[in-house]
Amino acid sequence: MEKLTIYVEHLLADWGLASQTSIILSHLTLAVLAFVLAFGLGLVCSRIVVPLILKITSKTLSQWDDLFFNRKVLVSACQIVPAIVVWMFLPAIFYRFPTIEMLLGRLTAIYITVMSVRTVLALINSFKILDDSVTTSTRQYIHTFCGVLKIVAVFVGIIVVMAIVIDKSPTVLLAGLGATSAILMLVFQDTIKGLVAGIRLTSNDMLHKGNWITVPKAGIDGVVTEITLTTVKVRNWDNTILTISPQTLVDDSFQNWRGMQESDGRRVKRKVYYDFNTIRTLNESDCKLLIKKGYFKSGEIKPGMVNMSLYRRYMERFLAANAEVNTGMIIMVRQLEATNAGLPVEFYFFLTDKVWVNYEHNLADIMDSIYAITPDFGLKIYQLQYSETNN
Repeated sequence: MEKLTIYVEHLLADWGLASQTSIILSHLTLAVLAFVLAFGLGLVCSRIVVPLILKITSKTLSQWDDLFFNRKVLVSACQIVPAIVVWMFLPAIFYRFPTIEMLLGRLTAIYITVMSVRTVLALINSFKILDDSVTTSTRQYIHTFCGVLKIVAVFVGIIVVMAIVIDKSPTVLLAGLGATSAILMLVFQDTIKGLVAGIRLTSNDMLHKGNWITVPKAGIDGVVTEITLTTVKVRNWDNTILTISPQTLVDDSFQNWRGMQESDGRRVKRKVYYDFNTIRTLNESDCKLLIKKGYFKSGEIKPGMVNMSLYRRYMERFLAANAEVNTGMIIMVRQLEATNAGLPVEFYFFLTDKVWVNYEHNLADIMDSIYAITPDFGLKIYQLQYSETNN
């Protein structure tokens, strides 16, 4: 390069220009030449090389080349090429002006470092082109460690830029970080805690994107839309967006409805309180009435049986015959411990349709039938009566 500079200076001197003028013009000529060459190479990369690589990767069946050679990564990498060309020409252009060469060289090196970090960040972000419908723990690991890699890339970039500015080796700065590790841990404590909590969430398969979770303390009841290094974003059913830290989810309890969504049915667990005064044994006329209405067949019941026992037995039969109830899962009508508000009877079963609106309508239809059948067994649902003086 220096030979080229000297040749240009001698050529200008042969044209009759003064020595100082030829030096200045030679520097300007080489600067323009370096600029044109850098601009031309950058244009070739962005207009020819990038489309060619994208065309090649689009025809391959593998996915890794789409990750590493997508448009954002290639365009960002192409922006480094002109700076490298300029950095190579600087010693030849300004060899007579070492101060200017040093200043421009450091600025160019800083630009190359910043753009290299930007390219690395674009490469890390390219993992997002993976299928978003995949909610495996492996994918959650990738998202978690992508956040860590971004922090590391930015941190290394800052160290290299500082080393360029003060003209020291980056290893010297890295060696001196031991004394400031406590400060760094204080600054990045939320990030470190979020990383550890995120690893715990994913390694234990506790949370995936798309899960329906409930966190009563935080007012969260909705679907997880995003899991990052420091936050979990949830869209509530009222379409409000709430964020919570992974550390909070790990430290406190939260309810994940994924098991219900993946199961064959959604659980129903309802309690109904019955008046103690209506629980009695059946007489002959009561038995005939139940047989007449089709609740039981002749010979299945007899006088002296308790109406509540027959009621529970029939309700289990009624639920098992309902088309909306999953008969492959548990169906139970059980008596709970007596209270001063009546005798609680719990209806425990599963509905096949787990869609929220359909689930609520089917549940309401079944419970309406249960309430309507109750008087036929001589039972009465407990209802607190208020006197006029209490109103």
